[in-house]
Amino acid sequence: MDTLDQQLLSLLRADARSTVATLAKKLGVSRGTVNNRITRLEDAGVIVGYTVRLRPESEPNRIGAWMSIAVDGNETRRVVSLLLGDPAVVGLHDTNGRWDLLAELSVANIEEMSQALDRVRLIKAISATETSIHLKSYKLD
Repeated sequence: MDTLDQQLLSLLRADARSTVATLAKKLGVSRGTVNNRITRLEDAGVIVGYTVRLRPESEPNRIGAWMSIAVDGNETRRVVSLLLGDPAVVGLHDTNGRWDLLAELSVANIEEMSQALDRVRLIKAISATETSIHLKSYKLD
């Protein structure tokens, strides 16, 4: 993936309903280029689907989790690109210490969580993961 692919993915993450014409104009390229790149990213499994983001309080029964991820060698950029395309990943953070990345996951049910964990574990450059289900949040006064 090059810079244009990353910019395209960023725009799609912000608004997956953007038209090809709108994306092309924002990127300064032709509609054909945008179409070709989207198709290539879908075929490569980088784009695995399109979704709607909702306010967390609108779906109180969703399952949230935090996944700590260890990445082999210099593969972090590629892993980040793949994770950002996963519909279950709602946040992704670079960390230090034992783990390289911290992914925030959100799914509708336990079956979707299982599928999301399987997708992440299949990424070749990921050497280890540890997942914790989000049970409750506390607010500071």
